[in-house]
Amino acid sequence: MNDIRDLFPGRMRERAFQLKARRDTGAAWHEPQFVECKQCGRRATRQIWAKSLFVCPNCGNHQPIGAYYRLSLVLDSGSFRELDAELAPQDVLGFPGYPEKLSAQTQKTGLSEAVVAAVGRIGGVSVVAAVLDSRFFMGSMSTAVGEKITRAIEYAAAKKLPLVIFSASGGARMQEGIFSLMQMAKTSAAIERFSARGGLYISVLTHPTTGGVTASFASLGDIMLAEPGALIGFAGPRVIEQTIGERLPEGFQRSEFQLEHGFVDKVVPRSELRATLIQLLQLHAGGRKTE
Repeated sequence: MNDIRDLFPGRMRERAFQLKARRDTGAAWHEPQFVECKQCGRRATRQIWAKSLFVCPNCGNHQPIGAYYRLSLVLDSGSFRELDAELAPQDVLGFPGYPEKLSAQTQKTGLSEAVVAAVGRIGGVSVVAAVLDSRFFMGSMSTAVGEKITRAIEYAAAKKLPLVIFSASGGARMQEGIFSLMQMAKTSAAIERFSARGGLYISVLTHPTTGGVTASFASLGDIMLAEPGALIGFAGPRVIEQTIGERLPEGFQRSEFQLEHGFVDKVVPRSELRATLIQLLQLHAGGRKTE
């Protein structure tokens, strides 16, 4: 007998996706009704925050958001199909306490790893999209994250689809040591192969994007976009100041600073990001929608 999910696979998949997106906003977990902005300290109801796409209604600060919720903001309704959902992190070094921390992160976020990859459509154009989620070990790059990103790139290359990656990371995952650092070369090589085959890669930098992710695939986009106020760099400004013994310029490493110095092509508010991606992708597709 067939599984009931086989009768309505698209509908069931979309329903599960929307439930995960709602969970990312805190709605499914009955979290506190009021949310406080981490920048200005002012509070607003969760409904107001949701209406503003979790951009502070008082100061405009773009709050980090979950991977499924971010995908729900940019993908066409009903087009989401997750890739490699079963891929989970491994305790490659037998690091003390790491399995327990992984389990705690999964229970807290509902994620199996710090990245969600999917195929879907944006404005009718089929794409492969991957999102790093800073709630899971600060979006740090483990062997599983590197593998999942690499598979997403290779899937995009095989299907001749554009690639969009939303980065948010604290860098390498210390519990996996050198194996984590190896993912920088692995993902960068995959992007190089994708580029050599003529693929379009749009990199979207969100707060924060730092460490080995910045030093690898996040900085290799054909088009570099960033959300307002995002911290983008390798080491944080405090570490740099302590190293060089000098004060850094105002707004150093923020997305607006990076735009001014040519590191990103455009700073795009969250409310305008889907429209911007649609424009870029349809231009790349020659104005034709793809299947």
